[in-house]
Amino acid sequence: MKTQFVAANGALIPSLGFGTYGMQGPALSNIIPAALKAGFRHIDTAQVYANEAYVGLGIAQSGIPRDEIFITTKVWNGNHAPDSMARSVDESLRKLRSDHVDLLLLHWPGNAIPLEDQIGALTDIVRAGKARHIGVSNYNRELLARATALSAVPLVTNQFEYHPYLEQGKLVSATRRAGLAVTAYCAMAVGRVFDEPVLEEIAQRNGRSVSQVVLRWLIQQEDTIALSRTSNPDRLAENAGIYDFELPAEDMAAIFALAQPGSRIVDPQGLAPAWD
Repeated sequence: MKTQFVAANGALIPSLGFGTYGMQGPALSNIIPAALKAGFRHIDTAQVYANEAYVGLGIAQSGIPRDEIFITTKVWNGNHAPDSMARSVDESLRKLRSDHVDLLLLHWPGNAIPLEDQIGALTDIVRAGKARHIGVSNYNRELLARATALSAVPLVTNQFEYHPYLEQGKLVSATRRAGLAVTAYCAMAVGRVFDEPVLEEIAQRNGRSVSQVVLRWLIQQEDTIALSRTSNPDRLAENAGIYDFELPAEDMAAIFALAQPGSRIVDPQGLAPAWD
């Protein structure tokens, strides 16, 4: 697999990432080298996933040079105060066995610490050389506009739930207008896509799997990064094999047409903003 990139405010981000939410222990540290062997070069983790150490171990065991791997992690809400953020990032780097991450995100909006202090702390981490790029996750349009205006260092992505059933046009457009990449998580809608006749028909007609079709639908959109998660090593090459075909316009439109109200999956009370 030849890595393809999304350019956003000075960052070059591999358009396909290996997501690690819900994965821990040797199962994760063992699958990371397999994912890298299959062609993944972007690994996504977070402090709250409690798996950064296993990600770091897996990368170390892979034999792939660190500078060929793009690592994203996220600062949990309880660490948004500047001093706490600095300490927590040092801990993340220790676990990841690296002196920097390629992308550091605020994981969810938080009200306890003023946004300007959160953004200021992120930029301090960039200036310290501990993060190459910064961004946000699960921000609505209003929060995204405020964050981009406050940051002296350009933000490069807004990571949020995005799959065929969830219409995200307003947030996608606002993210792109700000010069940021869209990073889509929960792409398979917790398995719902695999029972979708429209996707099954498109997959059969294109000689692909449903997961390949969904991931291709995402990365074929402008400035969009897709996170792919699997604990099955046999699925890695399949999920990585999305660069040698293109969905025709009618298939793209048919997938967009699957969106319907009430399809949001990730909406934690006390963390989620007022969604667009």
